[in-house]
Amino acid sequence: SGGGLFLPAGLNRALADATVLNTERLEIVTASGVRALEVEIADTPAKQALGLMYRTQLPDTAGMLFTHPGERELSMWMRNTYIPLDMVFIRADGTIHRIAAMTEPHSEEIIASNGAVAAVLEIAGGAAQRLGIKAGDTVRHRHFKTAQ
Repeated sequence: SGGGLFLPAGLNRALADATVLNTERLEIVTASGVRALEVEIADTPAKQALGLMYRTQLPDTAGMLFTHPGERELSMWMRNTYIPLDMVFIRADGTIHRIAAMTEPHSEEIIASNGAVAAVLEIAGGAAQRLGIKAGDTVRHRHFKTAQ
């Protein structure tokens, strides 16, 4: 590990607030209907390293999608993350494998996918429950085979 820029914490927060990546529509097919979200795409190591660090708010209809080629065990953590998040682990076919709900801000505990997945969707803590999103639901986005 290592590398990266070492900036004063206040500047990191300002950069994170200003660094909203391009957003794309993502849909989740739930038992109670389709939920549409506007998600930022974290598809490079730099974007994935920053993730949602330093953000102080996140609406239920927003999130960040961490994409990876192929399926593998993925793990996340909450270092420098100020708000609780739900981590939605998604297989290559768009099926939600598992949801880690209300992850703890600032924790360095590893949050594992517990299975091979192709992406992680981070949304506001508790949003999965509020929106009726469950394991087994289908995610529609260009990154998954269910995109159409």
